[in-house]
Amino acid sequence: MSGPERITLAMTGASGAQYGLRLLDCLVQEEREVHFLISKAAQLVMATETDVSLPGKPQAMQAFLSEYTGAAPGQIRVYGKEDWMAPVASGSGAPTAMVVVPCSTGTLSAIATGACNNLIERAADVALKERRQLILVPRETPLSSIHLENMLKLSNLGVTILPAAPGFYHQPQTLDDLIDFVVARILNCLDIPQDMLPRWGEHHQVSGDD
Repeated sequence: MSGPERITLAMTGASGAQYGLRLLDCLVQEEREVHFLISKAAQLVMATETDVSLPGKPQAMQAFLSEYTGAAPGQIRVYGKEDWMAPVASGSGAPTAMVVVPCSTGTLSAIATGACNNLIERAADVALKERRQLILVPRETPLSSIHLENMLKLSNLGVTILPAAPGFYHQPQTLDDLIDFVVARILNCLDIPQDMLPRWGEHHQVSGDD
């Protein structure tokens, strides 16, 4: 199995809840263990942008997401925002990779300054201090100088900044195609197999006139 077996997936209050849900589904299908965190703002955005309305309690949310994705028992683990005993809060227990998708600019700022006001921020802080893989997927436009400075600071610390900016060279036909483009790029960064988007050049045919 290539890529990490255990992954922390956090969703925060930027637009783009579809990206997080699709990534969760892909990770489950690839038989990864997912430690799932979500902010209240992200739950509001999800209810606005999708037909998914998550239960409020972590245990009920875990059961819902397991059924929603077809996950095996215990494959998805959901933690509350102040569950400081969760494995993701400690360098000795946290998964080796973390993705925040979508990542609000507020969360990005908190991570850049080392804030640990909730479990999402603490989990990201753990990933940074342990030199583990951390991928942030911001969805904001336009970007202010503050946003760009925070991104540069985090990039210099080894964080992957992967904006939710789908390409069009694969000739998308549906909204799902655009969502899959971004999710496929996240999976590529995690070195997890995906067949949603061919890598550049894989299916390029050179004509006889070239």
